[in-house]
Amino acid sequence: MACLAISLQPVNGPDILLQTRSWFPVSRALAAVSAFRLARLHLARGKQQSSSSSASSASLDAIGDDPLAAASGQLVVGVESQYRVVYRLVNSIYVLGVTTAGSDHAAPAVNAFAVADAVNQSVSVVVAACRGVDVTPEKVHRKYPEVYLALDLVLHGVGSVRLSQILATIHGDNLARMVNSSPDAEARARGADPWPVVEHLAQDRHAAREGFSGASFELPQETLAAGDEFSSNIAPATTVATGDEPPPEEAAPVEKDPFAASDLINNKPEEALVGGFKKNKETALVVADPAAALAGLEVTTLPPAEATKPTFIGVEGFEGDYGGIEFGNDETSLAEAFEGLNAPFGGGLDASEFVTTTKKDHKDRTVTGLELLVASGQPPNAAAGTPLENLLLTKRAEMTAPELFIAEEINAEFKESILVRVGLKGTIFLRTLPLNKAAGKETEFSFRLEGTSGMKRAALQSNVLSNLQNGLFHVRTVSKEEPIPLMKYSFLPKHSPLPLRMRLVKRHSGTLLSVMIQYASNPMLPQPLSNVTFVVKLPVDPTLLNVSPKAVLNRAEKEFRWHISDIPLKGPAGRLRARMPVDQDSKDGELEVVGMVKFAYQGPFTLSGIKLCPATDGIAQFNEVGHTFSSGSYLCI
Repeated sequence: MACLAISLQPVNGPDILLQTRSWFPVSRALAAVSAFRLARLHLARGKQQSSSSSASSASLDAIGDDPLAAASGQLVVGVESQYRVVYRLVNSIYVLGVTTAGSDHAAPAVNAFAVADAVNQSVSVVVAACRGVDVTPEKVHRKYPEVYLALDLVLHGVGSVRLSQILATIHGDNLARMVNSSPDAEARARGADPWPVVEHLAQDRHAAREGFSGASFELPQETLAAGDEFSSNIAPATTVATGDEPPPEEAAPVEKDPFAASDLINNKPEEALVGGFKKNKETALVVADPAAALAGLEVTTLPPAEATKPTFIGVEGFEGDYGGIEFGNDETSLAEAFEGLNAPFGGGLDASEFVTTTKKDHKDRTVTGLELLVASGQPPNAAAGTPLENLLLTKRAEMTAPELFIAEEINAEFKESILVRVGLKGTIFLRTLPLNKAAGKETEFSFRLEGTSGMKRAALQSNVLSNLQNGLFHVRTVSKEEPIPLMKYSFLPKHSPLPLRMRLVKRHSGTLLSVMIQYASNPMLPQPLSNVTFVVKLPVDPTLLNVSPKAVLNRAEKEFRWHISDIPLKGPAGRLRARMPVDQDSKDGELEVVGMVKFAYQGPFTLSGIKLCPATDGIAQFNEVGHTFSSGSYLCI
């Protein structure tokens, strides 16, 4: 059992203070302290009787003649109820700690160490109250309230950090701050801001805790009423039970695809697709007669053939062909291969990203500034014998082989905590050798693609990349300055991993709008996400805003952002909260709030698990550089 009571007993005079636990009787504590005083006086009297006659005039309470006048020790007192008193003498005051003296051989040692720790902490309190080791009853009485409260905290158990906080505030003007600020003392002592700086943050935290603890997010009454009405319209078929029917067999649960088509389309496609078109006799007659069907159409007349040809202008300075229709020389295979793959969810890719839209300038130009500089001689700051183009392309000259990398984009949409849809698409890029190092040679090599079991659709740039089957691909192209997209692909929803899960909870009560975002990282990621930005789009411009943690408000865009430096792979879900007053009352309808998240990753891994490998083991004809994946349309409504 730990320390039961703490007392301050001067050498001469009555006891100054006695502090006990709430369940330990004060009478027993007084008996133990009084027995310690009597034992001390009895030992002092016996010492004086055995001393020489020259010491007979000395006082019985003299410290030098007291056998218990050592710096510290312990003493067992009492007859029927025995107590162990651990004491420590500070100047002229004994600091006593009382505990039980049981029959157990292990308990006394444990109790003695626990009580000695409490006595040492009490000594620190008394010395701090008296501003030094010169401890006297008069100085203790001047700081009696502070000493009383501090010893009460020490009796119930405090750590070293909390004790240092008590000693630092014992000479302050606010006793309540010394007691109430102790729960956050350890956090502040380990490097946090001082209490006056973070006191308002603690108040905001308690206010937010009280506000969100009583908040409940339930379904609106309209939804519940619609569900009750729907269930009442469906009458279950009633069967007469005879008692001989075998128990129904439980069907094995079948995993349903959340992105499958509706049952109405699967069972009755004609009614679902063309049910809205009703046939009548007039329509049938019109369809039978094509001339009548085309009678109301206005057909735009095409221009004559001469209008499509250009007109030559011979005015001096403006010579050339003007007007007419000009056809480009873009490769049609690109548009056909990547057609319809530009949607973020379930779609694909945009062919316009691979077609050069800039017009070529065919005009003959004179010598430009850089060409003149090279032709005239060395640049002022260039090293002797170093061409200017080598200075500008130093980084590109370090390439020893063609480079391949993958850039992926993940799109997801959550409705509260439920994943509504997800889409993952990626692009394999090729970076060829620089033009000056390639020396006019074509880039040609083969590679293997692994981890494509979850791929839904893929499209190749056929004029650069060819498929050799069984995951082998062959590349052949000329050197270019910009990276060349070789392949674009999209993944099935069930095989698309989510790097981050989100949940948006909002509550509109009266004119107060509360929003909370919970997020958790995927523990299977190769490394934690960093520099993640959460964006909340607001329907109104808030006049007052209370957020936790701190956020950046953009009034022009009606949004505020949280920047999270690092999201751990494992641990509790993070929470972002915001409250604001709005002009619209909750009775007039709910406000629409949309949450978004933006993140990016660059490293040796891909989100989909696709790997680029050499065509043959041990022989790599290309270098694999850092892959990237980022968030596209990552929403939570």
